[in-house]
Amino acid sequence: MSLSRREFMKVAGLAGVSLACMGFADPSKSHGADCLLLEARAFSDLGGWVLDPQFEDVMGSPYVLAHGMGIPVTNATTTAKFPSAGTYHLWVRTRNWCAGEWEAPGRYKIHVAGKPLPTIFGTEAGGWAWQNGGTITIDNVDTAIALEDLSGFDGRCDALFFTKKADFKPPVEVAPMMAWRRTLMGIPAVPARKEAFDLVVIGGGMAGCGAAVAAARSGLKVALVHDRPVLGGNASGEIRVHTIGIAGKNKTLIGQLDSKHWANGSHEALADDKKRHATIDAEKNIIQFLDWRCYDVQVAEKRITSIDAHHNRTGEAMRVSAPLFVDCTGDAWVGFRAGASFRYGRESKNEFGEGWDKYKELWSPEKEDKWTMGVSVLWNSEEKAADCTFPEVPWTKPVAKDYASVNGEWQWEFARPDLDQIQDGEEIRDHMFRAIYGSFANAKKKDPAKHGKRALKWVGFIAGRRESRRLMGDHIYTLSDIVNKVKFDDAVVEEVREVDVHYQKVLKGYPVDYISEAMFMKVGTYYLPFRTLYSKDIGNLMMAGRNFSCTHVALGGPRVQKTTAQMGIATGYAAALCKKYSKTPREIGKEHIGELRELVGYPAVWPKEEPKKDEPKKS
Repeated sequence: MSLSRREFMKVAGLAGVSLACMGFADPSKSHGADCLLLEARAFSDLGGWVLDPQFEDVMGSPYVLAHGMGIPVTNATTTAKFPSAGTYHLWVRTRNWCAGEWEAPGRYKIHVAGKPLPTIFGTEAGGWAWQNGGTITIDNVDTAIALEDLSGFDGRCDALFFTKKADFKPPVEVAPMMAWRRTLMGIPAVPARKEAFDLVVIGGGMAGCGAAVAAARSGLKVALVHDRPVLGGNASGEIRVHTIGIAGKNKTLIGQLDSKHWANGSHEALADDKKRHATIDAEKNIIQFLDWRCYDVQVAEKRITSIDAHHNRTGEAMRVSAPLFVDCTGDAWVGFRAGASFRYGRESKNEFGEGWDKYKELWSPEKEDKWTMGVSVLWNSEEKAADCTFPEVPWTKPVAKDYASVNGEWQWEFARPDLDQIQDGEEIRDHMFRAIYGSFANAKKKDPAKHGKRALKWVGFIAGRRESRRLMGDHIYTLSDIVNKVKFDDAVVEEVREVDVHYQKVLKGYPVDYISEAMFMKVGTYYLPFRTLYSKDIGNLMMAGRNFSCTHVALGGPRVQKTTAQMGIATGYAAALCKKYSKTPREIGKEHIGELRELVGYPAVWPKEEPKKDEPKKS
């Protein structure tokens, strides 16, 4: 089950993608004087379009998304500066995200100098590709460009390329295409901007926030690099999963970061965003890089020396160095790029003795496989004062079928073993779009008297992922560790919630594949050792969150957000000890674990348990 980075990239079809941002020789270098590359993310006003960077590592770039829930969004606009007036051939990198016999759902037009072009974009079958926009005459070097959404159903635009070369088409394959783009824009392989810190935390969910605050309050200068404009990860107002689990020994700190137990998907989660940001903003030792995405990692002698990150909107890049790094990305992007070993999917029931008869093959299979817990896209609707319609959505029928609903909770979840959570992440998220729009349309049609005034209020577009890569540490946490409540000598996290592993109900004959169920095992209090929070391969890398060192089944309990915040806090304090003693995380675990446990809130050594007295014999 354990794969190297190179092996995984080969089997997942990702070979070369992580190098797309490093720069290569550009075969079309001569086009610079008579062409213009305009990235949609850099439009001066996105209007109602939203920036979606979550699939950049697979498709190459952040793109803009017309996420209007069936109502066309307002235009994205900018002023483009052409190298000269004249006739240009336009290519637009876009995607028909739901191709079929129906009209493409994500349709849009492009306006040049105030006039719409005849081509409708987002309509050609296939994946991300350059759609031909025809020939355009540019009279002024400064020309207005606009994206006009035609449907409100998630049209997407990555970039526009104008060229005077009639016989030139931009590269299609991701790695050479991104190399060509970066060279065309003059972006160097090594970022010119350099930053240095005591600790770099990548990922600003609950785990990342916990790690950053604990380290900062211990005196470290911390960089918090997060690929969204809002902190909180799954707890943020972008995804809206309330935080559960326990705070363990860190109730005060986690209380400054967590959310109330709103209904999942509730707009009231936005208030908790403010609290979380206020907490991080107050820490003078934390420098926040929000909307910055880590795209490459530099490694020497099995230690990370630096990471490269760029801003999602501007494309500005920087190289950030530190003696220590914490991977809180969820998908283990830092460890993966550094070459750390990891696991993905379900172990066989015999590898760690994790077969549980109550759920049979749904718990652990006879043979290892690629099933994971799924992705949720939360959503809700509201009652309006008057009747309101919803567009026809025939493209949802193969997914939604006849299922009808007007709200979605955590059970709205999708995974399939033939779809990789990372490589196929966009398809998985889009599958949930079809489920949501289709089931809502079904509800409106089936009961117009009850739902005639219903309108979609909010549909998330950032996927709430539960499981993907798990980085391997010096200990792999298993179900046996949980069930036996092992009090590890290096325990730094505790939890009491059930082991909670999800599966798709379609496996039990349910009519649709996007509704899940949970399998529960109540176990009492259990503990996580520090050895699961640092990489066994990369000497200065720790991890906190759902990418910690564990099996698929063991992830079921401690994967929730207050528990992952505990993990983050433990790594933050460990980073402070690493600096204090000039030691690696592994050395801290061996030589200073008592001090780390005390920082977290545990005794340095577990108190000796008194042997249980024999019960008196019954007469």
